Amino acid sequence: MKPSPPRLKNGRRQALLGLLGWIGLLVVVVAVGVGLYWWRGEKPFTPTASMEREVKDSTPPTAPTPSAPQVPFHAEGVMVSPQKQQLIGVKTEPAKVRKLTHTIRTVGRVEVDERRLIHMHTKFEGWVQELYVKFTGEKVRKDQKLFEIYSPELVSTQEEYLLALKAVRSLGDSEFPGVAQNARSLLEVTRQRFSLWDITPDHIQDLEKTGKVLRTLPLHAPSSGYVLHMAVREGMYVTPAMELYTLGDLSTVWVLADVYEYEIPLVQLGQEAKITLSYFPGQDFKGKVTYIQPVLESKTRTVKVRFELPNPKWRLKPGMFANVVLQIPRGERLVVPSTAVLDSGTEQHVFIDRGQGMFEPRKVKVGLRTRDTYEILEGITSGEMVVTRGNFMVDSESNLKAAMEMMMPGMDMGSKEEGGSADSMQGMSH
Repeated sequence: MKPSPPRLKNGRRQALLGLLGWIGLLVVVVAVGVGLYWWRGEKPFTPTASMEREVKDSTPPTAPTPSAPQVPFHAEGVMVSPQKQQLIGVKTEPAKVRKLTHTIRTVGRVEVDERRLIHMHTKFEGWVQELYVKFTGEKVRKDQKLFEIYSPELVSTQEEYLLALKAVRSLGDSEFPGVAQNARSLLEVTRQRFSLWDITPDHIQDLEKTGKVLRTLPLHAPSSGYVLHMAVREGMYVTPAMELYTLGDLSTVWVLADVYEYEIPLVQLGQEAKITLSYFPGQDFKGKVTYIQPVLESKTRTVKVRFELPNPKWRLKPGMFANVVLQIPRGERLVVPSTAVLDSGTEQHVFIDRGQGMFEPRKVKVGLRTRDTYEILEGITSGEMVVTRGNFMVDSESNLKAAMEMMMPGMDMGSKEEGGSADSMQGMSH
């Protein structure tokens, strides 16, 4: 049976279309390559047969081919044309010697000065009869009445005191000195007991004047402050083991801030910090470092640092968050902008502008780092121009030059012989 003519015609047509497609793709690739070539205005470099032989002979036959060749940091420098510098935005600044200040910024919280906390207890048992300070947060003055208490022991001690006072007054001129001395001793012991119970001298004087036993006696605040904790109510039976009030003197407060462990060696006692709070916008407070905690918090890798500051009008309240700025002068040091340093993890480098388009890579040793500068310990001197912007592109040009020299070690990449300048050779990568 003869094949159908239309089917043969269709097959030839498909083969012809496929061939035309490949030819069109090849034309596009060639056109793109020619366009890139003329756009760069550079001649492509074509290695000669002698160069290919030299590269082939320099490779040991038994050496395995690495998957990613390691390009060494080129130490001689790289030429970058002014047009290319403008294109990649190269900026330079001189290395300078200036006064360096390290700034530590952290967040803290206002706390009560623990040295100014007072825990109120009674020193005898009894019942609270009348309460004068009735809620947490109330401000109290020194010697202000807190509450009145009834205690059978207190009543009996008053009676003993009045009997001893009467005996001293009646037996003061007795012809028996021992009897008068015993009366005076009993009076003094009873007065001392009142003092140990925190009964103030004015109540003892009232007792002596009136001669009447008081059923209840008031207890007073030992200092001014705020009631931070309260656990007493009217009618409650209290014992010396119970904490009735916690008073806090807030005339001086603490700010406890977290400082990272690498910054702790810079913090010293007596340093002054600026403290700001969102509660008081635009206002600064001054605090001094009074304590550095000797224990590191393992989860946050920080150390608590305590700042002490006056609070005369009780404006700073415990629990407030505060921003702490500690500025530490480090003296005069040689510094460069932090953007100038290229850090590979094990080494640090900068690029020095030698003029006329030449940039020299330089290995440096860095010291203290601030927010926007690096201290330079070794590698460059004051006044040398370092690249602060575009140095990553300069670094890529340098590494490209080094890679090409590894492939063609016998060729001078800085000359215009055998293929043009170094810039034209680097154009191969593009």
